[in-house]
Amino acid sequence: MATKQKVIDDINAYMKKHGGTNADWYVGIASDVQQRLFYDHNVSEQRGTWIHEPADSDSIAREVEKAYIDAGTAGGPGGGDASTR
Repeated sequence: MATKQKVIDDINAYMKKHGGTNADWYVGIASDVQQRLFYDHNVSEQRGTWIHEPADSDSIAREVEKAYIDAGTAGGPGGGDASTR
């Protein structure tokens, strides 16, 4: 797991590597990452462009999510539960 800054740094590096603007990316949180990404959002596990970075707590995960939404990525607050990382 990681601090807020570590999660942000890792996601930023991934987004930069794969390109696009913030509006081209969706950022969210979930307690069941595989269910959310691969079933609910239909992201291809093998061919999709996705990253999962676990945070130290659900509050850090929510702070990271909010920072990206505020920066213009797609997504919305309120996902996950107390076990979300």
